[in-house]
Amino acid sequence: MASTSPQRRWQAACPNCGAPVEFASAASHSAVCSYCRATLLREGEALRKIGQSAELFEDYSPLRLGASGKYQGEPFTVLGRIQLRTEEASWNEWHILFGHGRSAWLSEDNGAFVIGFELPLSEAAPLAGNVTVGSPLTLGGSRWEVASKVDATVLACEGELPRPPELLKSYWVVELRSAKGEVGSLEYSQPQAPVWTVGRSVRLADLALSGLREESSKTLSGKSLPCPGCGASLTPRLDSTQSIVCAQCHTVTDISKGVGGDLGHYAQENGMEPLIPMGSSGKLALMGGTPQEWQVVGYMERCDLPQGQDEEQTFWREYLLFNRLEGFAFLVDTEDGWSVVRPITGAPTSDKGGAVSWQDKRFARRWQYTALITYVLGEFYWRVKRGEKCLVTDYEYRAGSRTELLSREQTGKELTWSHGRKLDADEVIKGFALSPEKRAAFTRDAGVRASGDAHGLFAKIILGAFMLLVLLLLFRACSSDDCQSYKDSYGENSTEYQACKRNGGVRYNGGSGGSWGGYSSGGGGHK
Repeated sequence: MASTSPQRRWQAACPNCGAPVEFASAASHSAVCSYCRATLLREGEALRKIGQSAELFEDYSPLRLGASGKYQGEPFTVLGRIQLRTEEASWNEWHILFGHGRSAWLSEDNGAFVIGFELPLSEAAPLAGNVTVGSPLTLGGSRWEVASKVDATVLACEGELPRPPELLKSYWVVELRSAKGEVGSLEYSQPQAPVWTVGRSVRLADLALSGLREESSKTLSGKSLPCPGCGASLTPRLDSTQSIVCAQCHTVTDISKGVGGDLGHYAQENGMEPLIPMGSSGKLALMGGTPQEWQVVGYMERCDLPQGQDEEQTFWREYLLFNRLEGFAFLVDTEDGWSVVRPITGAPTSDKGGAVSWQDKRFARRWQYTALITYVLGEFYWRVKRGEKCLVTDYEYRAGSRTELLSREQTGKELTWSHGRKLDADEVIKGFALSPEKRAAFTRDAGVRASGDAHGLFAKIILGAFMLLVLLLLFRACSSDDCQSYKDSYGENSTEYQACKRNGGVRYNGGSGGSWGGYSSGGGGHK
């Protein structure tokens, strides 16, 4: 028999196993039994089984059912969760209920979170087949840019949900971004009547959350797994990690689908040693103001792909930084200097002459090029893949001595904008408390000022030698024959070597193979 508590909670027995199932919201029409995983539909004062949810895969999210917090001064409680997956990634969407009875979704987004509210549409939404990544779209009275279009599958769910989930059903999910920093989402589970959600990026720290899981360090300690390449222990340090690199053999392992079963992985040739050691912590102010502490959790080496024989090839390095309250950022090291950028929720608007506008500033276009990741270390919040190319367009805004940057990175399925600023090498050295002996390597962007003395000449020699070494190693990574080991072992005319060459030099074991880049390349990419 159903019962109602003074807090307006509604409870009934699961028709499958008899366990109690409780509803905290009158707006929730579905729930998953926490005992038998039956998917239930609420019909008046009764529950009806309509399906069976798979077990949730362990992703070590800090959130859980029953957690509570505040958004814009309004308290809320986490009631339910849906786990979705595409070919490239997996993520959670958490159903939350506010005290006034309105529900919303707390979703993961590029290593951050978004709170979104379902809204009615006064006009017809575009058909999913007519939407392309990077194109403009007017919807709900606002101008949007299509940021991603993915074919998602509902894998599992738990708790209360506003409508019955269609388990194992695949459908299009289109993400939109606006110049106002908003995130829009069209979910085509019902193709003729997609669900329209609008929200904004939030920091978990600003939500005053309580009732979370134990500290990540405690939770993740049990997540260690053997490296598929050498057997060494792999222990992710971040709950959002989807790719991790072995510190011993540098095999890249995909853990986006959980740690059980066969793990997609591939070997990579060694690159440069990072100038800033992995795991280092330092203080940087991303856009000015008070410096905050950031830790180096990932490292990438990248190069562009020249379009013609006369075009010069460029190489650069990026450090993935993490702050518990701020999320992720990228420290970028190029021939032109250092910069720090982070992904943004919104989308700049087009301006005259190929420029774009963001936050009332006009950014002039500087470069457009195809970028390739050649080497990685550490762990990443997106699925790092091999061989995938990314189209990058860089923009610049100058005001006196200050230079701000915008970068647009696009693959076939996703478009990501990043915003940041250039910074002096001394700010990096001081921020990470690095030894003075490294100054020559860090200040190569500024050049060595002519002083006419022996010290200046010596510094130039050291600087030149270092830059030559960097270019040689990076050029080797971008242009080397990835099938050389097959050629050495089996010969140039062997089936093994020829098959490797036909596959573009890809040596991939397990999972879906073939490319670098990942579901979200995140940011950076500045030449």
